[in-house]
Amino acid sequence: MRIAVTGATGLIGQAVVDRLRAQGNEVVPIVRKAADQDPHIYWNPLHQELERSKLEGLDAVIHLAGESIAGLRWTRSKKKRILQSRVQGTRFLCQALAALAQPPKVLLTASAIGYYGNRPASEEVDETSGKGRGFLPDVVEAWEAAASEAGARGIRVVHMRFGMVLSSTGGAFPKMLLPFRLGLGGRLGCGQQQVSWVLLEEIPDVVSHLLQTESCSGPVNVVTPNPVANRELTKAIAEVLRKPAPFPVPASLLRLALGQMGQELLLSGCRVLPRKLCLPVS
Repeated sequence: MRIAVTGATGLIGQAVVDRLRAQGNEVVPIVRKAADQDPHIYWNPLHQELERSKLEGLDAVIHLAGESIAGLRWTRSKKKRILQSRVQGTRFLCQALAALAQPPKVLLTASAIGYYGNRPASEEVDETSGKGRGFLPDVVEAWEAAASEAGARGIRVVHMRFGMVLSSTGGAFPKMLLPFRLGLGGRLGCGQQQVSWVLLEEIPDVVSHLLQTESCSGPVNVVTPNPVANRELTKAIAEVLRKPAPFPVPASLLRLALGQMGQELLLSGCRVLPRKLCLPVS
């Protein structure tokens, strides 16, 4: 297959690109800066710039680009960048794909389980569940809706709703480990909030499956079928690192230090199940 990828240099993007190339596919990065390597496709969604002709004849597009939600606080400007980078970038790309004479057959676009918001620890959700309340659910709803023109053009659109990506090589997880390595780890708040996670190493297999499975479209939860409570994750990390985890972080302190980001990212949780990926074995 000939596949174009935005966000190809990110944590998930690098893992996906390496696997796709190892499988014999031709991968064309869609980049924001003029690059020496070839082939590549230049785009700048902020300025509505895109080498559209290079999109003709692609078999698939994987859209992973977007402003990181991590940071010290979600200021008004940070929240604006998070929303615009996802909605405007996705809409601009999908409008371009829909206008092609030979559009790709499939578009895999990044999304997030933040769609479901904060749920009680006993409640399970899957791809049929409704939207939660808060900034992240609103962002994900608008993000996925921005791909509507690609779907209207007949392109099979899959929204990959990623959970917490666990990797020792990058992303948020290594930062989470630092307090534990110093012997200062502990649960966050009450520790009952559910963490729905996925290993970075599993994501390329999921991507390959979604590219090949023509019957699959719409939202797909990219998570393990085994979510855990924050306190259980804390205990597991401490045991693996052979470090104590005696310092729980009060919820009030997280809210004071991190504001809305602390509430929605660290103190909220949801038991998300990957119904579309966990097909029954006959």
